[in-house]
Order: sequence, then C-alpha cells, then structure tokens
Amino acid sequence: MRVPRIHTGQVLQSGSVIELEPGAAQHLARALRMSAGDRVVLFDGNGGEYPSVLEHAERKRVEVRVGERRNGVEASPLAIQLGIAISRGERMDWVMQKATELGASELTPLFTERTEVKLEGERSQKKLRHWRQVAISACEQCGRNDVPGINPPADLQDWLASTRAERRYVLHHRASGRPAADTAPASIALLVGPEGGLGTMEIAAAEQAGFEALALGPRVLRTETAPLAAIAILQSLWGDM
Repeated sequence: MRVPRIHTGQVLQSGSVIELEPGAAQHLARALRMSAGDRVVLFDGNGGEYPSVLEHAERKRVEVRVGERRNGVEASPLAIQLGIAISRGERMDWVMQKATELGASELTPLFTERTEVKLEGERSQKKLRHWRQVAISACEQCGRNDVPGINPPADLQDWLASTRAERRYVLHHRASGRPAADTAPASIALLVGPEGGLGTMEIAAAEQAGFEALALGPRVLRTETAPLAAIAILQSLWGDM
C-alpha cells in the first residue's frame, strides 16, 4: 500500500510524538484501517516532510512518532499568483485542486462584473475553509510540501491594486499575445475571468495595472480549463515542468 501523506497544523520536530488532528486520525484509523507500526509521511506546509510511524491508533485518536526531516518535493522557483472569478458548483474546487497540483503559490477568488455567486459573512468563511482543505488534500495527494495561500474572496479592483508580481497576464480569448520565453521572472500574476469572460472595462483596468493580454490558442477555454493550461505553460517556460 502506498504510504499516506498527512498534513498537520502542528510544528513538526524529529523524534517527537504528536497526536494528529481528529480528521486525519479518523482517516488513518477508520478509512485506511491503519494500526501501530504502520508508516505515514507528515508535512506541516513549511517545506520538507517527515517519514513517521504510528505509535498508537484507535478510531478517534492516533499518535505518531515523527521521523527525520527530508526535503521531498520543493516549491516551484516560479511563484504564480492566480486571481480567478468565482464560479458555480464544483468548478472552483476543481481549479483549487489542480492549480495546487501544478504548483501555483497563491490563489484568490474574485468578484467580477459577471460573477453570479454571492458570498457574504459566514458563508464566505465556510467556503474559504473548504477551499483551503481542498488545497491541503491536493498537496497530500501530489507530494507537495508547501501549501499554497488561499486568500479570502476579493473584488477584482482591489486585487489588481494589491498585486506586486514581477510579470502579469490577463487571459481573454480576444487577445493575441503569447508569453515570451525570455528572462525568467521570479513571480507571475495571472487573471482569469468567469464564464462569459471579463468585461471590456475590466480588461482595460487590468491592462492599466500592468497586465499583458494573453491568449491560449484559437479555442475558447472554459473558466476552469484556462488557468490550468496557462499555469502548465508558464511552469514549462520558467518553472519546474
């Protein structure tokens, strides 16, 4: 059986014994039916991972002896900050999961002119917690040890004003530009609109904020497809793919 990778919010130190959080404990003891002596790999999101051994395992309580730290999969040298319009259903979950697997460093859900999803108050906080857990689960699956930042939903204009990436791109199907494979930037901001795309004024605002218009070929890609294609291309040009 493949050795499970488990994220914990606790600071990990080699040789220590920790009690895992309830969700992780139930997953190991109940879903995977693991017992004392079985192996797991722990990571805390700060880089590095720890091959470890279960000391005690029951349905709601699992203790693990933390092993020696190893580097494992390191973060991409290209920091990609994705700003994407909030979409309905499972599309946002899909983007959060796959963008994490592809190595994005930061993701911000955006309210745009054509965003139909309304998130306020407790509903917004609940959604944010859910998206962060989606990213953590993706890290556990793909071997990534750094957890990307999942920011609270923001208005497009606020995100444009706050972005400090070295290079910036706005995707839309009417563009003709392509990323030039020249000097590698350290960071990139990538803006993707909702179904129906960004409005004309929004694209103009992005360009005024220093974003270059970027197209991904002749076909119109869905809002959950476009960022993943773009991230893969950018990682291939300047990252670790």
